[in-house]
Amino acid sequence: MEARRLASLLTLVLAFATTAGCGQGRTATVAPPAVRWTASPRETAFLDTLEQRTFAFFWERSDPATGLTPDRWPTDAFASVAAIGFALTAYPIGVERGYVSRSEAAERTLRTLRFLWSAPQGPGATGVTGYHGFYYHFLDMRSGHRFSDWVELSTIDTALLLGGVLFCQSYFDGSGAEEAQVRAYADSIYRRVDWHWASPRAPAVSHGWYPGKGYIQYDWIGYNEAMIVYVLALGSPTFPADSSAWDAWLRDYRWGSYEGRSHVGFAPLFGHQYSHVWLDFRGIQDRYMRERGIDYFENSRRATYAQRGYAVKNPGGWTGYGGATWGLTASDGPGDTILTASGRQRRFMGYSARGASFTEIVDDGTLVPSAAGGSVPFAPEITIPALVAMRERYDTNLFSRYGFVDAYNESFPAGVPVKQGRTVPGKGWFDTDYLGIDQGPIVAMIENYRSGLVWRYMRRNPYIVRGLKRAGFAGGWLEQTGAAP
Repeated sequence: MEARRLASLLTLVLAFATTAGCGQGRTATVAPPAVRWTASPRETAFLDTLEQRTFAFFWERSDPATGLTPDRWPTDAFASVAAIGFALTAYPIGVERGYVSRSEAAERTLRTLRFLWSAPQGPGATGVTGYHGFYYHFLDMRSGHRFSDWVELSTIDTALLLGGVLFCQSYFDGSGAEEAQVRAYADSIYRRVDWHWASPRAPAVSHGWYPGKGYIQYDWIGYNEAMIVYVLALGSPTFPADSSAWDAWLRDYRWGSYEGRSHVGFAPLFGHQYSHVWLDFRGIQDRYMRERGIDYFENSRRATYAQRGYAVKNPGGWTGYGGATWGLTASDGPGDTILTASGRQRRFMGYSARGASFTEIVDDGTLVPSAAGGSVPFAPEITIPALVAMRERYDTNLFSRYGFVDAYNESFPAGVPVKQGRTVPGKGWFDTDYLGIDQGPIVAMIENYRSGLVWRYMRRNPYIVRGLKRAGFAGGWLEQTGAAP
């Protein structure tokens, strides 16, 4: 988030060669050349509008008394713990942009943290919000308790919540009583999380737990959105993961090339975005990235470019794909059905983790604005024009009260009944909901591009610094801090 020092300019990423293993051999790969790119006045004005409207989703739709943020809106929904983390991240952004006052944001943050700290924790299946410091994935919007018996105690969603909690701890650094309470509650919430308990197959961290069933059998191993899980687990002063946890996480990495871009693969773009919302990976490297000669920021840049390359080639022949409109990630969809569209029999999906990589391709013609919006800092020269193009091409069908609705599919035939969203003659299918976990990366990563706000404050957080150092990260800004590993 160093971008405000460049105003509307961004000099992006490193241009250097790297020797990297791919398949059976080792091939030399070259990063894209450094890009110096200037947003036009029209694009800058659009970013202003998009950021303000997306912020408003969190400010207006979160419960002002409890801080619970709905998973989606306007569909009546449960609260999403991850969406609360994105809401907490959005509130200081609103202060810096002048959308709300500092005191208003501090008050909302304090109420949220007080509710999260005081909400009941325990082993029961009902009447609780969490257990061992972790939180259930989805909570009832009124009580804040576990929403249903199918909802898991989630380590990743708790981690995304904690990203927002620790950002607020670092941001609200004033001497007044209210901001001091924000810091104290944030500290208590983070310290309570028992990473030892969440690691039944230590040193790896489990996906989660169910009352009466026990731990989910899968652990967070291999590249995806869960880098932040391990940084937080390694940084804990109370129940830290073993230092070997990061090596366990690295074990199933897959390095390959897609659309001419060599990188660690993960098909949906959210996996290349979520941890970056709070963690500034520019110029710092772990053991794996030192061997590859790049950093995780550059890795996400390559994945972003690869997705655009896939859309330009458009092997599936989907309507509306191209250099200006692209992007696959987890999102709503028109529904699970098989239809004839664009002269072919097509399988469409409902909510799904869509993506394109050498690891897999999951694509039903549904494009997601947050795929580009959450990647703005990595490649503004292709993401910002894409967002503008989607806004102008689809108008109020796609862009309305809170910015972009979640997704659209121009290939889906109008007139076909759908359970989610609506069809528009001559335009295709459009969602009617905004999703908190897709809104969050848009507002946070635009601000990271423009001012460096979230990254700048999180670089000061001693728990984040400790977690990164224990994972073996070194270099760049991490060498300038005095925090001990």
